[in-house]
Amino acid sequence: MINLSLLYDALIGPFIEFSFMRRALIGAFALSLGAGPVGVFLMLRRMSLIGDAMAHAILPGAAIGYLIAGLSLGFMTAGGLAAGMIIALAAGLVTRFTVLKEDAALASFYLISLAAGVVLVSLKGSNIDLLHVLFGSILALDDATLILLAAATSISLLALAVIFRALVLESVDPTFARLMNAGGAYTNILFLSLVVINLVAGFHALGTLLSVGLMMLPAFAARFWTERLAGLMGISIGFGFLSSVIGIITSYHLNTPTGPTIILVSGALYLFSILFGQRSGLIIAKIHRPHLAR
Repeated sequence: MINLSLLYDALIGPFIEFSFMRRALIGAFALSLGAGPVGVFLMLRRMSLIGDAMAHAILPGAAIGYLIAGLSLGFMTAGGLAAGMIIALAAGLVTRFTVLKEDAALASFYLISLAAGVVLVSLKGSNIDLLHVLFGSILALDDATLILLAAATSISLLALAVIFRALVLESVDPTFARLMNAGGAYTNILFLSLVVINLVAGFHALGTLLSVGLMMLPAFAARFWTERLAGLMGISIGFGFLSSVIGIITSYHLNTPTGPTIILVSGALYLFSILFGQRSGLIIAKIHRPHLAR
């Protein structure tokens, strides 16, 4: 028989006893709620790698904010937002006026940004500060950071509601959307801005290297369970929530880094979905594959 007391102590007790555990959980939930739908549209628009590139693009701006004011929430957030917008604009200009495609332009800027950010942080900080910037510190979230995460999530959801129709049209039939002139340029700019906002918010909890993980992995996993857009968004958010709960409690008991543990759990859910997802899951598809008539 299951010992309910031990189960409570293992799964619920740490969140009741320690405020930093509750803050981490609230912050991860906020990130999942805002980043999940954005990740779904990145996947549908075949822009998944662009999300990864933008995650690294914010690093130089955050590093400059760190050089100016240390681990300051305001300076690092403003720097990250500015750097992300500048890199997105620069990549667009390179794509427009040169022979490089958008993915190549973003890849080049992402490599430059990552290297520049690491060098800038190293000029003033220690290896611990560099690890904080690269991998985050979700267990150290304070009230101001939680407010920032909540604000980023609110802005993201409201903006997505405004451009939802245009995003759906571009995702389903981009050629028709261009023919209809459905505000494609403005929609793309606003959507990339939402990507940057969510990545900057995630940067404070998961760092620049992992912030895209909670945005993309749940979206990829959701694709194996449904084809409906509402279902994709709901399942993506749900997987983000589940990854956060399991990751935080696992890192508490095993004494592992919390951010990477959350992403590893999200990756495990993705692999589980590849195997057992009801839409094209490998094992499920094999079970339901009709036998060839002899």
